[in-house]
Amino acid sequence: MPKFKQRKTLVTVIAVLSLVAVVLSVSAIQVGVASEICTGGLPLHAQDLSVVPPSVAEDANRLATELFGDNHEECDAFTNQLLGTYQGAKDKDFILVFNSGGWGWNLIEASPGWLSIFTGIEYELKNAGYKPLLVSYQRTTDSLPGRIDELAEMLNGYSSKAKDLACRVEFLTTHLPKLKVIIAGESNGTIICDQVMGILADNPRVYSIQSGPPFWHDSVILDRTLVMTDNGRTPDSFAEGEILVMVRASLRNLLGLPEPPNESGAVLHFIKAPGHDYWWQYPEVYRQITDFLELNFGVEKW
Repeated sequence: MPKFKQRKTLVTVIAVLSLVAVVLSVSAIQVGVASEICTGGLPLHAQDLSVVPPSVAEDANRLATELFGDNHEECDAFTNQLLGTYQGAKDKDFILVFNSGGWGWNLIEASPGWLSIFTGIEYELKNAGYKPLLVSYQRTTDSLPGRIDELAEMLNGYSSKAKDLACRVEFLTTHLPKLKVIIAGESNGTIICDQVMGILADNPRVYSIQSGPPFWHDSVILDRTLVMTDNGRTPDSFAEGEILVMVRASLRNLLGLPEPPNESGAVLHFIKAPGHDYWWQYPEVYRQITDFLELNFGVEKW
């Protein structure tokens, strides 16, 4: 290889590594937002601290300091959410936590397929005599710092954000000994689910339901986990890494051509990905999830 080409390649590599280093250095973990679904993203917050046992409040403060150090604003936000979630879940049997795909700031209301799945799971659990709490978890904000933060976390395998979510789940299962937690996620959101399940591998009351994991991510925590890569109508092109299928579908959409039957699905709204589409009403999706609920919780199908 000629020397000038070698130098050009070296400069390119250094530039890429420098960009990664800058992203990692300027990014700091942001406090995620946990909100009960269909409340417009209003963060769960402590209603009356006087009814919270002192040991629970002390543990919440300890975890906040462990995660955010001397950043008092973020510590207060995390503690308030943690205690608010505790109060919301203290008389419940299950808490379902949704992690969106894409950049991670969408509520479940922006993912109608998964909203139908949550509604279906809620129906099954209630008919089995359980009381569930349904929560959206926004791991970042719709902003430039939010994007930088999310990108840095992607490069780090969600190490900080997975710890944040895992701490919340561990806190709840520690102080609410009858509570079971189902961490759910779609697309990119499955990665953080998988990481959290790895951190909490020894916690038998934590489960996960995931759909359409990115093709570059191999789910490694399969115990107490359901990973769906097929909706029963069309194989998930994003989960299977069928790039040509996605390119053809995106070009069809760009040219305004009609979408073939059973080939709906998209990534980041504009990249078409046939099969990357999961609804409770799809027989195969319903079968996989209800089988999972029956196997793990004895929930009979209705």
